[in-house]
Amino acid sequence: MKIIAGPCQLEEDSIEVAKFCKRIAEDHGMEYYFKASFDKANRTSLNSKRGLGVEQAMPIFDEIRREVGCKIVTDVHTTGQCAIIKEVVDVLQIPAFLCRQTDLLLAAKGTGKIVNVKKGQFLAPWDVAGIISKIGEENVWITERGTSFGYNTLVNDFTGLQYMHENFRTPIIYDATHSVQKPGGNGTSSSGYRNYVPALVRAAVATGHVDGIFMEVHPDPDNAPSDGPNSLTYAMYEKVIKQIQVFHDMGVILGVR
Repeated sequence: MKIIAGPCQLEEDSIEVAKFCKRIAEDHGMEYYFKASFDKANRTSLNSKRGLGVEQAMPIFDEIRREVGCKIVTDVHTTGQCAIIKEVVDVLQIPAFLCRQTDLLLAAKGTGKIVNVKKGQFLAPWDVAGIISKIGEENVWITERGTSFGYNTLVNDFTGLQYMHENFRTPIIYDATHSVQKPGGNGTSSSGYRNYVPALVRAAVATGHVDGIFMEVHPDPDNAPSDGPNSLTYAMYEKVIKQIQVFHDMGVILGVR
């Protein structure tokens, strides 16, 4: 089971988050990837913090990869960013709202890195075939992060996990923390309910149709520069990892994994 976890935005001291998340994941036999964004180009408000930027982020990513010994996942929003950031990361992530941007998909694929495509909130599971038609299935992940349901609300259809797992030869990742987000729910920022994350993770793992779990984790979520309401505390992350192990092992016993 892959665990993709870290703060929404990369911060100067994010190496400590990486160390903690990696230790907990590997203690339970899981493969850990550190995730953080160097630029949040899709913030609700122009006044919201966007991040460190690519130049300041690169040495931090490099340090985390070397000192922590983990692989790195980060978002890209433009074709030019792909060529720059590929030097210090292992997985290029395509944000959900950009999942149909052909040039961006091709640029990310052209780096030779793994490409993690967030399934857009506006796409049905079978619409992922359009993404696959552009970049293929080799070295590609598809991540489910909830589907828009009215205003400021996301819901999960767990049959979609099964559909994608059975119809596409790519790892399927479940993004638990963005699934509880309330996009734009605070008017000038997004809201969310981190307390619902553990139940959603248990449900996703129990389907037997996910290859990894994506979670945003922060030592002080209420003061995080972005996505704080739906980010997990350290204690919640550790508890969720333990639950993933239990439900994964149960699925092996029951023959659904």
